Amino acid sequence: MYSGIFSKTFATASVDENFALIKQCGFQATQFNYASAGLPSLPTAIPASILEEINAARIKHQIKIEAISATFNLTHPDPAMIARGMASLEVIAASAARLHCPLLTLCSGTLDADDQWRAHPENNSPAAWRTLLRSMEQALAIADQYQVNLGIEPELANIVNSAARARQLIDELQHPRLKIIFDPANLFEQADAAQQQRVMGEALDLLAPAIAIAHAKDRDARGEFVTAGHGVLDYPWYINALHTAGFDGCVVTHGLPADDAAGVSALLARLIPQSGGVHA
Repeated sequence: MYSGIFSKTFATASVDENFALIKQCGFQATQFNYASAGLPSLPTAIPASILEEINAARIKHQIKIEAISATFNLTHPDPAMIARGMASLEVIAASAARLHCPLLTLCSGTLDADDQWRAHPENNSPAAWRTLLRSMEQALAIADQYQVNLGIEPELANIVNSAARARQLIDELQHPRLKIIFDPANLFEQADAAQQQRVMGEALDLLAPAIAIAHAKDRDARGEFVTAGHGVLDYPWYINALHTAGFDGCVVTHGLPADDAAGVSALLARLIPQSGGVHA
């Protein structure tokens, strides 16, 4: 295992400056967002000069681009919004090989038209599930075309709102490019240590072989998201459980102020079993 951080954690003037800060904080990888290169997060085009800039920074600072955000609402009630997201997904997918990136991250979505991270009372309906399956089939066809994997993250407010729903999606689609982004802080709001361990353990039992990357953030006692290691989540237990489950990829932190980045890097360095290094 090794550690990474969202590129958007740092508000920088260039990708070179961004990757320099990632390296300085002690991370080996990033989950990249095109906003860090001065483009929209869902670009309609990516100039060759931008790809050259990102590649130069990647090589110079030896930062692996573990994933690229292609997140949009896969179950938006307006099909035109889904079509717009798919168009950007294809643009981003076409760039992935140039950046030596194996994974694009997606959002299973919600029927809320205004906020893709807000729950809707019909999210568990058969109709919502059918919309997600249609969208995922289209997205996976793009992934096949560009030979890149797609990661779905269970989120309490989304269609895939549990490890069981993520397992159902994998089983129904039966596609080798469909992967899981594992974030235990998205699997509960308020839970004591025993409940957390039960939820995380059951989720890993269902999803471990499909996990492409793991996330590192936290919850406070009120259930609000906070910086990894600043809340109630038992991080030594979590990292050890990942290791025991056979996960040997990147643990990516996000949802934190830039000033907390070095501290989280140090926390993960203490907990993650040492590996042979990472090739950017």
